[in-house]
Amino acid sequence: MAKKIQAVRGMRDILPGQTPLWQFVEDTARRVFQSYAYGEIRTPVLEMTELFKRSIGEVTDIVEKEMYSFEDRNGDSLTLRPEGTAGCVRACMENGLLHNQTQRLWYQGAMFRHERPQKGRYRQFEQIGLEAYGMAGPDIDLEVILVSARLWKELGISGLELQINTLGTPDERKAYRTRLVEYLRAHQDRLDEDSLRRLETNPLRVLDSKNPEMTDIITGAPSLMDDLGEESRTHFEVIVRGLEAAGVDYVVNPRLVRGLDYYSRTVFEWMTDLLGAQGTVCAGGRYDGLVEQLGGRPTPAVGFGMGVDRVVAVLEELGAAPTDADPHAYLVLAGDQVQAPGLVLAEELRNLLPGLRLQVNCGGGSFKSQFKKADRSGARVALILGEDELRQQQVGVKWLREQRDQVSLAQGQLAAFLKEEIGE
Repeated sequence: MAKKIQAVRGMRDILPGQTPLWQFVEDTARRVFQSYAYGEIRTPVLEMTELFKRSIGEVTDIVEKEMYSFEDRNGDSLTLRPEGTAGCVRACMENGLLHNQTQRLWYQGAMFRHERPQKGRYRQFEQIGLEAYGMAGPDIDLEVILVSARLWKELGISGLELQINTLGTPDERKAYRTRLVEYLRAHQDRLDEDSLRRLETNPLRVLDSKNPEMTDIITGAPSLMDDLGEESRTHFEVIVRGLEAAGVDYVVNPRLVRGLDYYSRTVFEWMTDLLGAQGTVCAGGRYDGLVEQLGGRPTPAVGFGMGVDRVVAVLEELGAAPTDADPHAYLVLAGDQVQAPGLVLAEELRNLLPGLRLQVNCGGGSFKSQFKKADRSGARVALILGEDELRQQQVGVKWLREQRDQVSLAQGQLAAFLKEEIGE
């Protein structure tokens, strides 16, 4: 007997009973982004490996340990995208979207990281992201955060905490890095393995350690705020004052550094305590140096990425019911002579009522078995078309969820009936 083939570890199926909640998140995000005049961009799942080495940073965990990379038949090193920003920037540069113009863009799609699978973290995960290019002021940073806040409101999610920080400019961060390394070396005997490795390559990431034994060391670390110049301070102050004016609560977290090298100035995360260790639902910030880092002209940029898997998990924890995906009506076809006319009738109804969810019985079956299928489908009513009804140009209507008498309607009355009874 052949070995049973299963999904790759860390990859999962989203089944029909689960997809309505995913569609709700995706449709809501699309509607919210469009209300701010952001346009959708779609980029390839595969990119050149060098793109992520140059954008994310060769000494990050993602590039060192988590990327799915391989050589293709031409000997080129390719990588399944681990995040969406780098590909978005590459697409904008390649297609001339950044030359003397601003862009507001959003995307969605699968990302891939070889991490240890656990609740809220998978090796293939869905991400929705927002990116804005060509605007250097704090107003666009504020708008991007407000877009995310509106998204939670539209999704009906409450209880998320907005944490915000500033990383300053590269020069300010360089000065801070020197002070931080001096402090960490003074406590080197207490650093864990990951922190010791990051000490020489990416010391700011030590502040992002989730090891509880590192808490007091991180708490006592010098603050980057002390190295900020007036311009960076003002930039950050405008954002937090704008959040207050808009009624968006926030917490300034001076240890928030983000895991990717390309961030500067504003960084933020939306956090939840509903998913255990995987508390970040959405994260982003400003990355003014990335376009130049990838070979383009200096271009200010800001954005965020949202894990759809985690947003869906939060909705499930909050008891959100998936939107109704059951058919409104189930068409029972009784007799060989009504099969083709029944399918034609169903098409006519769908033409008249674009939102109608109508399931037609296919595959034959007795009258009784078809009614069992109709009941199992979750439909509110069964529409009955037999040879007698066909001759009389009528359709029987039987309610499946209510105690009401069965009726017969002329086929010409059916669309109006369904619109009134089912709300379509």
